[in-house]
Amino acid sequence: MSVADIGAGTGYFLPYLRAGVGSKGKVWGLDLAAPLVKHMNQRAKKAGWSNVKAVQVSPNDPKLKAKSVDRILIVNTWHHIGRRVEYAKKLKAALKPGGSLFVVDFTMEAKRGPGKKHRLTPTQVSKELTLAGFKVSVAKETLPEQYIVKAE
Repeated sequence: MSVADIGAGTGYFLPYLRAGVGSKGKVWGLDLAAPLVKHMNQRAKKAGWSNVKAVQVSPNDPKLKAKSVDRILIVNTWHHIGRRVEYAKKLKAALKPGGSLFVVDFTMEAKRGPGKKHRLTPTQVSKELTLAGFKVSVAKETLPEQYIVKAE
């Protein structure tokens, strides 16, 4: 299995994703910031995670090959993406058959996160992903200030 974490930052989720895919799987940490990509690659090297690689991407291109990943995780980042429907179409093309995309972002009521004018409702995220051709559902979860939208 292969997983991509888009907007991976310092790589918080990398060890968890690595554990999920096992030693034969592949984890990609994708981020815009070169210093964060460097940090993730150094972290992976130091930890001996040969199946984890960080890559610098551009705001409009996740740089994922067609049908190359099984899962895509986007945490607290979807609201930063400019042309989300077009971006989502690229993500859909990158998923292998049966693959899934998970968007986790702040609720409108969250006490932390971006300013309210930058936040998106799960309904808005679902609409954008549906327009990109995904089948979408909002996950039932217990996160205190975030929601999860699953797209297949």
